[in-house]
Amino acid sequence: MDLNRAQTFARVVEDGGFTAAARTLRVPKSSVSRSVALLEEELGVRLLQRSTRKVELTEAGRVFYDRASRALAGLEDAEAAVSDLQSSLRGTVRVTAPADAGAGILAPLIARFVERHPALHVECMLTSRVVDLIAEGIDFAFRASKVADSSLVARRLLTRDGALYAAPSYLARCGVPERVADLAAHECVMFRADQGRARWTLTGPAGEEAVDVHGPISADDFAFVHQATLRGVGIALMPQFITQASVARGELARVLPDRVGLRGAWHLVYPSSRYLPRRAAVFRDFVLAELGEASSG
Repeated sequence: MDLNRAQTFARVVEDGGFTAAARTLRVPKSSVSRSVALLEEELGVRLLQRSTRKVELTEAGRVFYDRASRALAGLEDAEAAVSDLQSSLRGTVRVTAPADAGAGILAPLIARFVERHPALHVECMLTSRVVDLIAEGIDFAFRASKVADSSLVARRLLTRDGALYAAPSYLARCGVPERVADLAAHECVMFRADQGRARWTLTGPAGEEAVDVHGPISADDFAFVHQATLRGVGIALMPQFITQASVARGELARVLPDRVGLRGAWHLVYPSSRYLPRRAAVFRDFVLAELGEASSG
C-alpha cells in the first residue's frame, strides 16, 4: 500500500473535506481527490461518500481510518523519536493551568526549570476553562480535579490542603471564630458559591465538621478570592500555596489553625497516545521530582 495515499485519506477525514486537506497539504485539490480514488481502487472498496456539500465516511472507510490513523500516528512518533535523539534540547513546552495556580505553583517551578534548561522556552496558558490538550497543541495541564478522559495520563502531585484566612482588619472588626460552627455567623468570601451560600467541610482533631457559610462575594478564581480577603471583606477557605506570601507579610492571618479543607491533589496531565518529545519528557520528570508524591519522602 502507498502510505502517502493513506496519509492523504486521513487528512481528508480529519480536515473535513478535499479542499481543506489540499490547503493543509499545499497541493491541488485534484491531487488529493486522485490519491484517495487510487487508494479506494487499491483496496477495492469505497471509503468516502462524496457530495457537493460534505464528505462522509462509509462503514469501510470508518474501519480503515480507525486502524490506519493509529498506524500513521505511530510512524510519526517513530520519526519524531529518531529526530529527537539527533537534536539538542531545544524548543517550546506548552503548559496550561488555572490562573490562580500560576503565581503560587507554576511561576517559581518554571523559573527553576528554565534556569536548569536555558535553551528551552515554556509557554503558559492560564485559564479557568478545561483546555483540549490535543486540539490546542498543549503538552501538559495542571489540574486539581480528577481526570476521567481515558485518552489522558494523570500523574498525581503532592496534596495541597486549604485553610481558613482573614485580614487582621476583619478579625479586629468582627472577632476571631473559636469553633467551626462560629463561621456561620461571619461574613465569608467563597469559591463557587450558590447564590451567596456554600458548605465548607473542615478536618481537624475531632474529624470532619461541616458548616454552612454566607457572604457578599464569591468567585470561580482563587486569586480573586485572595484579593478580596486581603481587603477585609471576610474569612476565606483557600489553598495554602496562594496565601503563603500574604501570611509572611502579616496581611492575612490563619483562622482555626488546626483545621484544613479543600483536601485533594494537583495532577500533571498529558495525552496518552502522543509521543513525548525529549523536551517534554524532561519537563515531566522535573515536575514529578519537584512536586510528585515521591518527592515528599
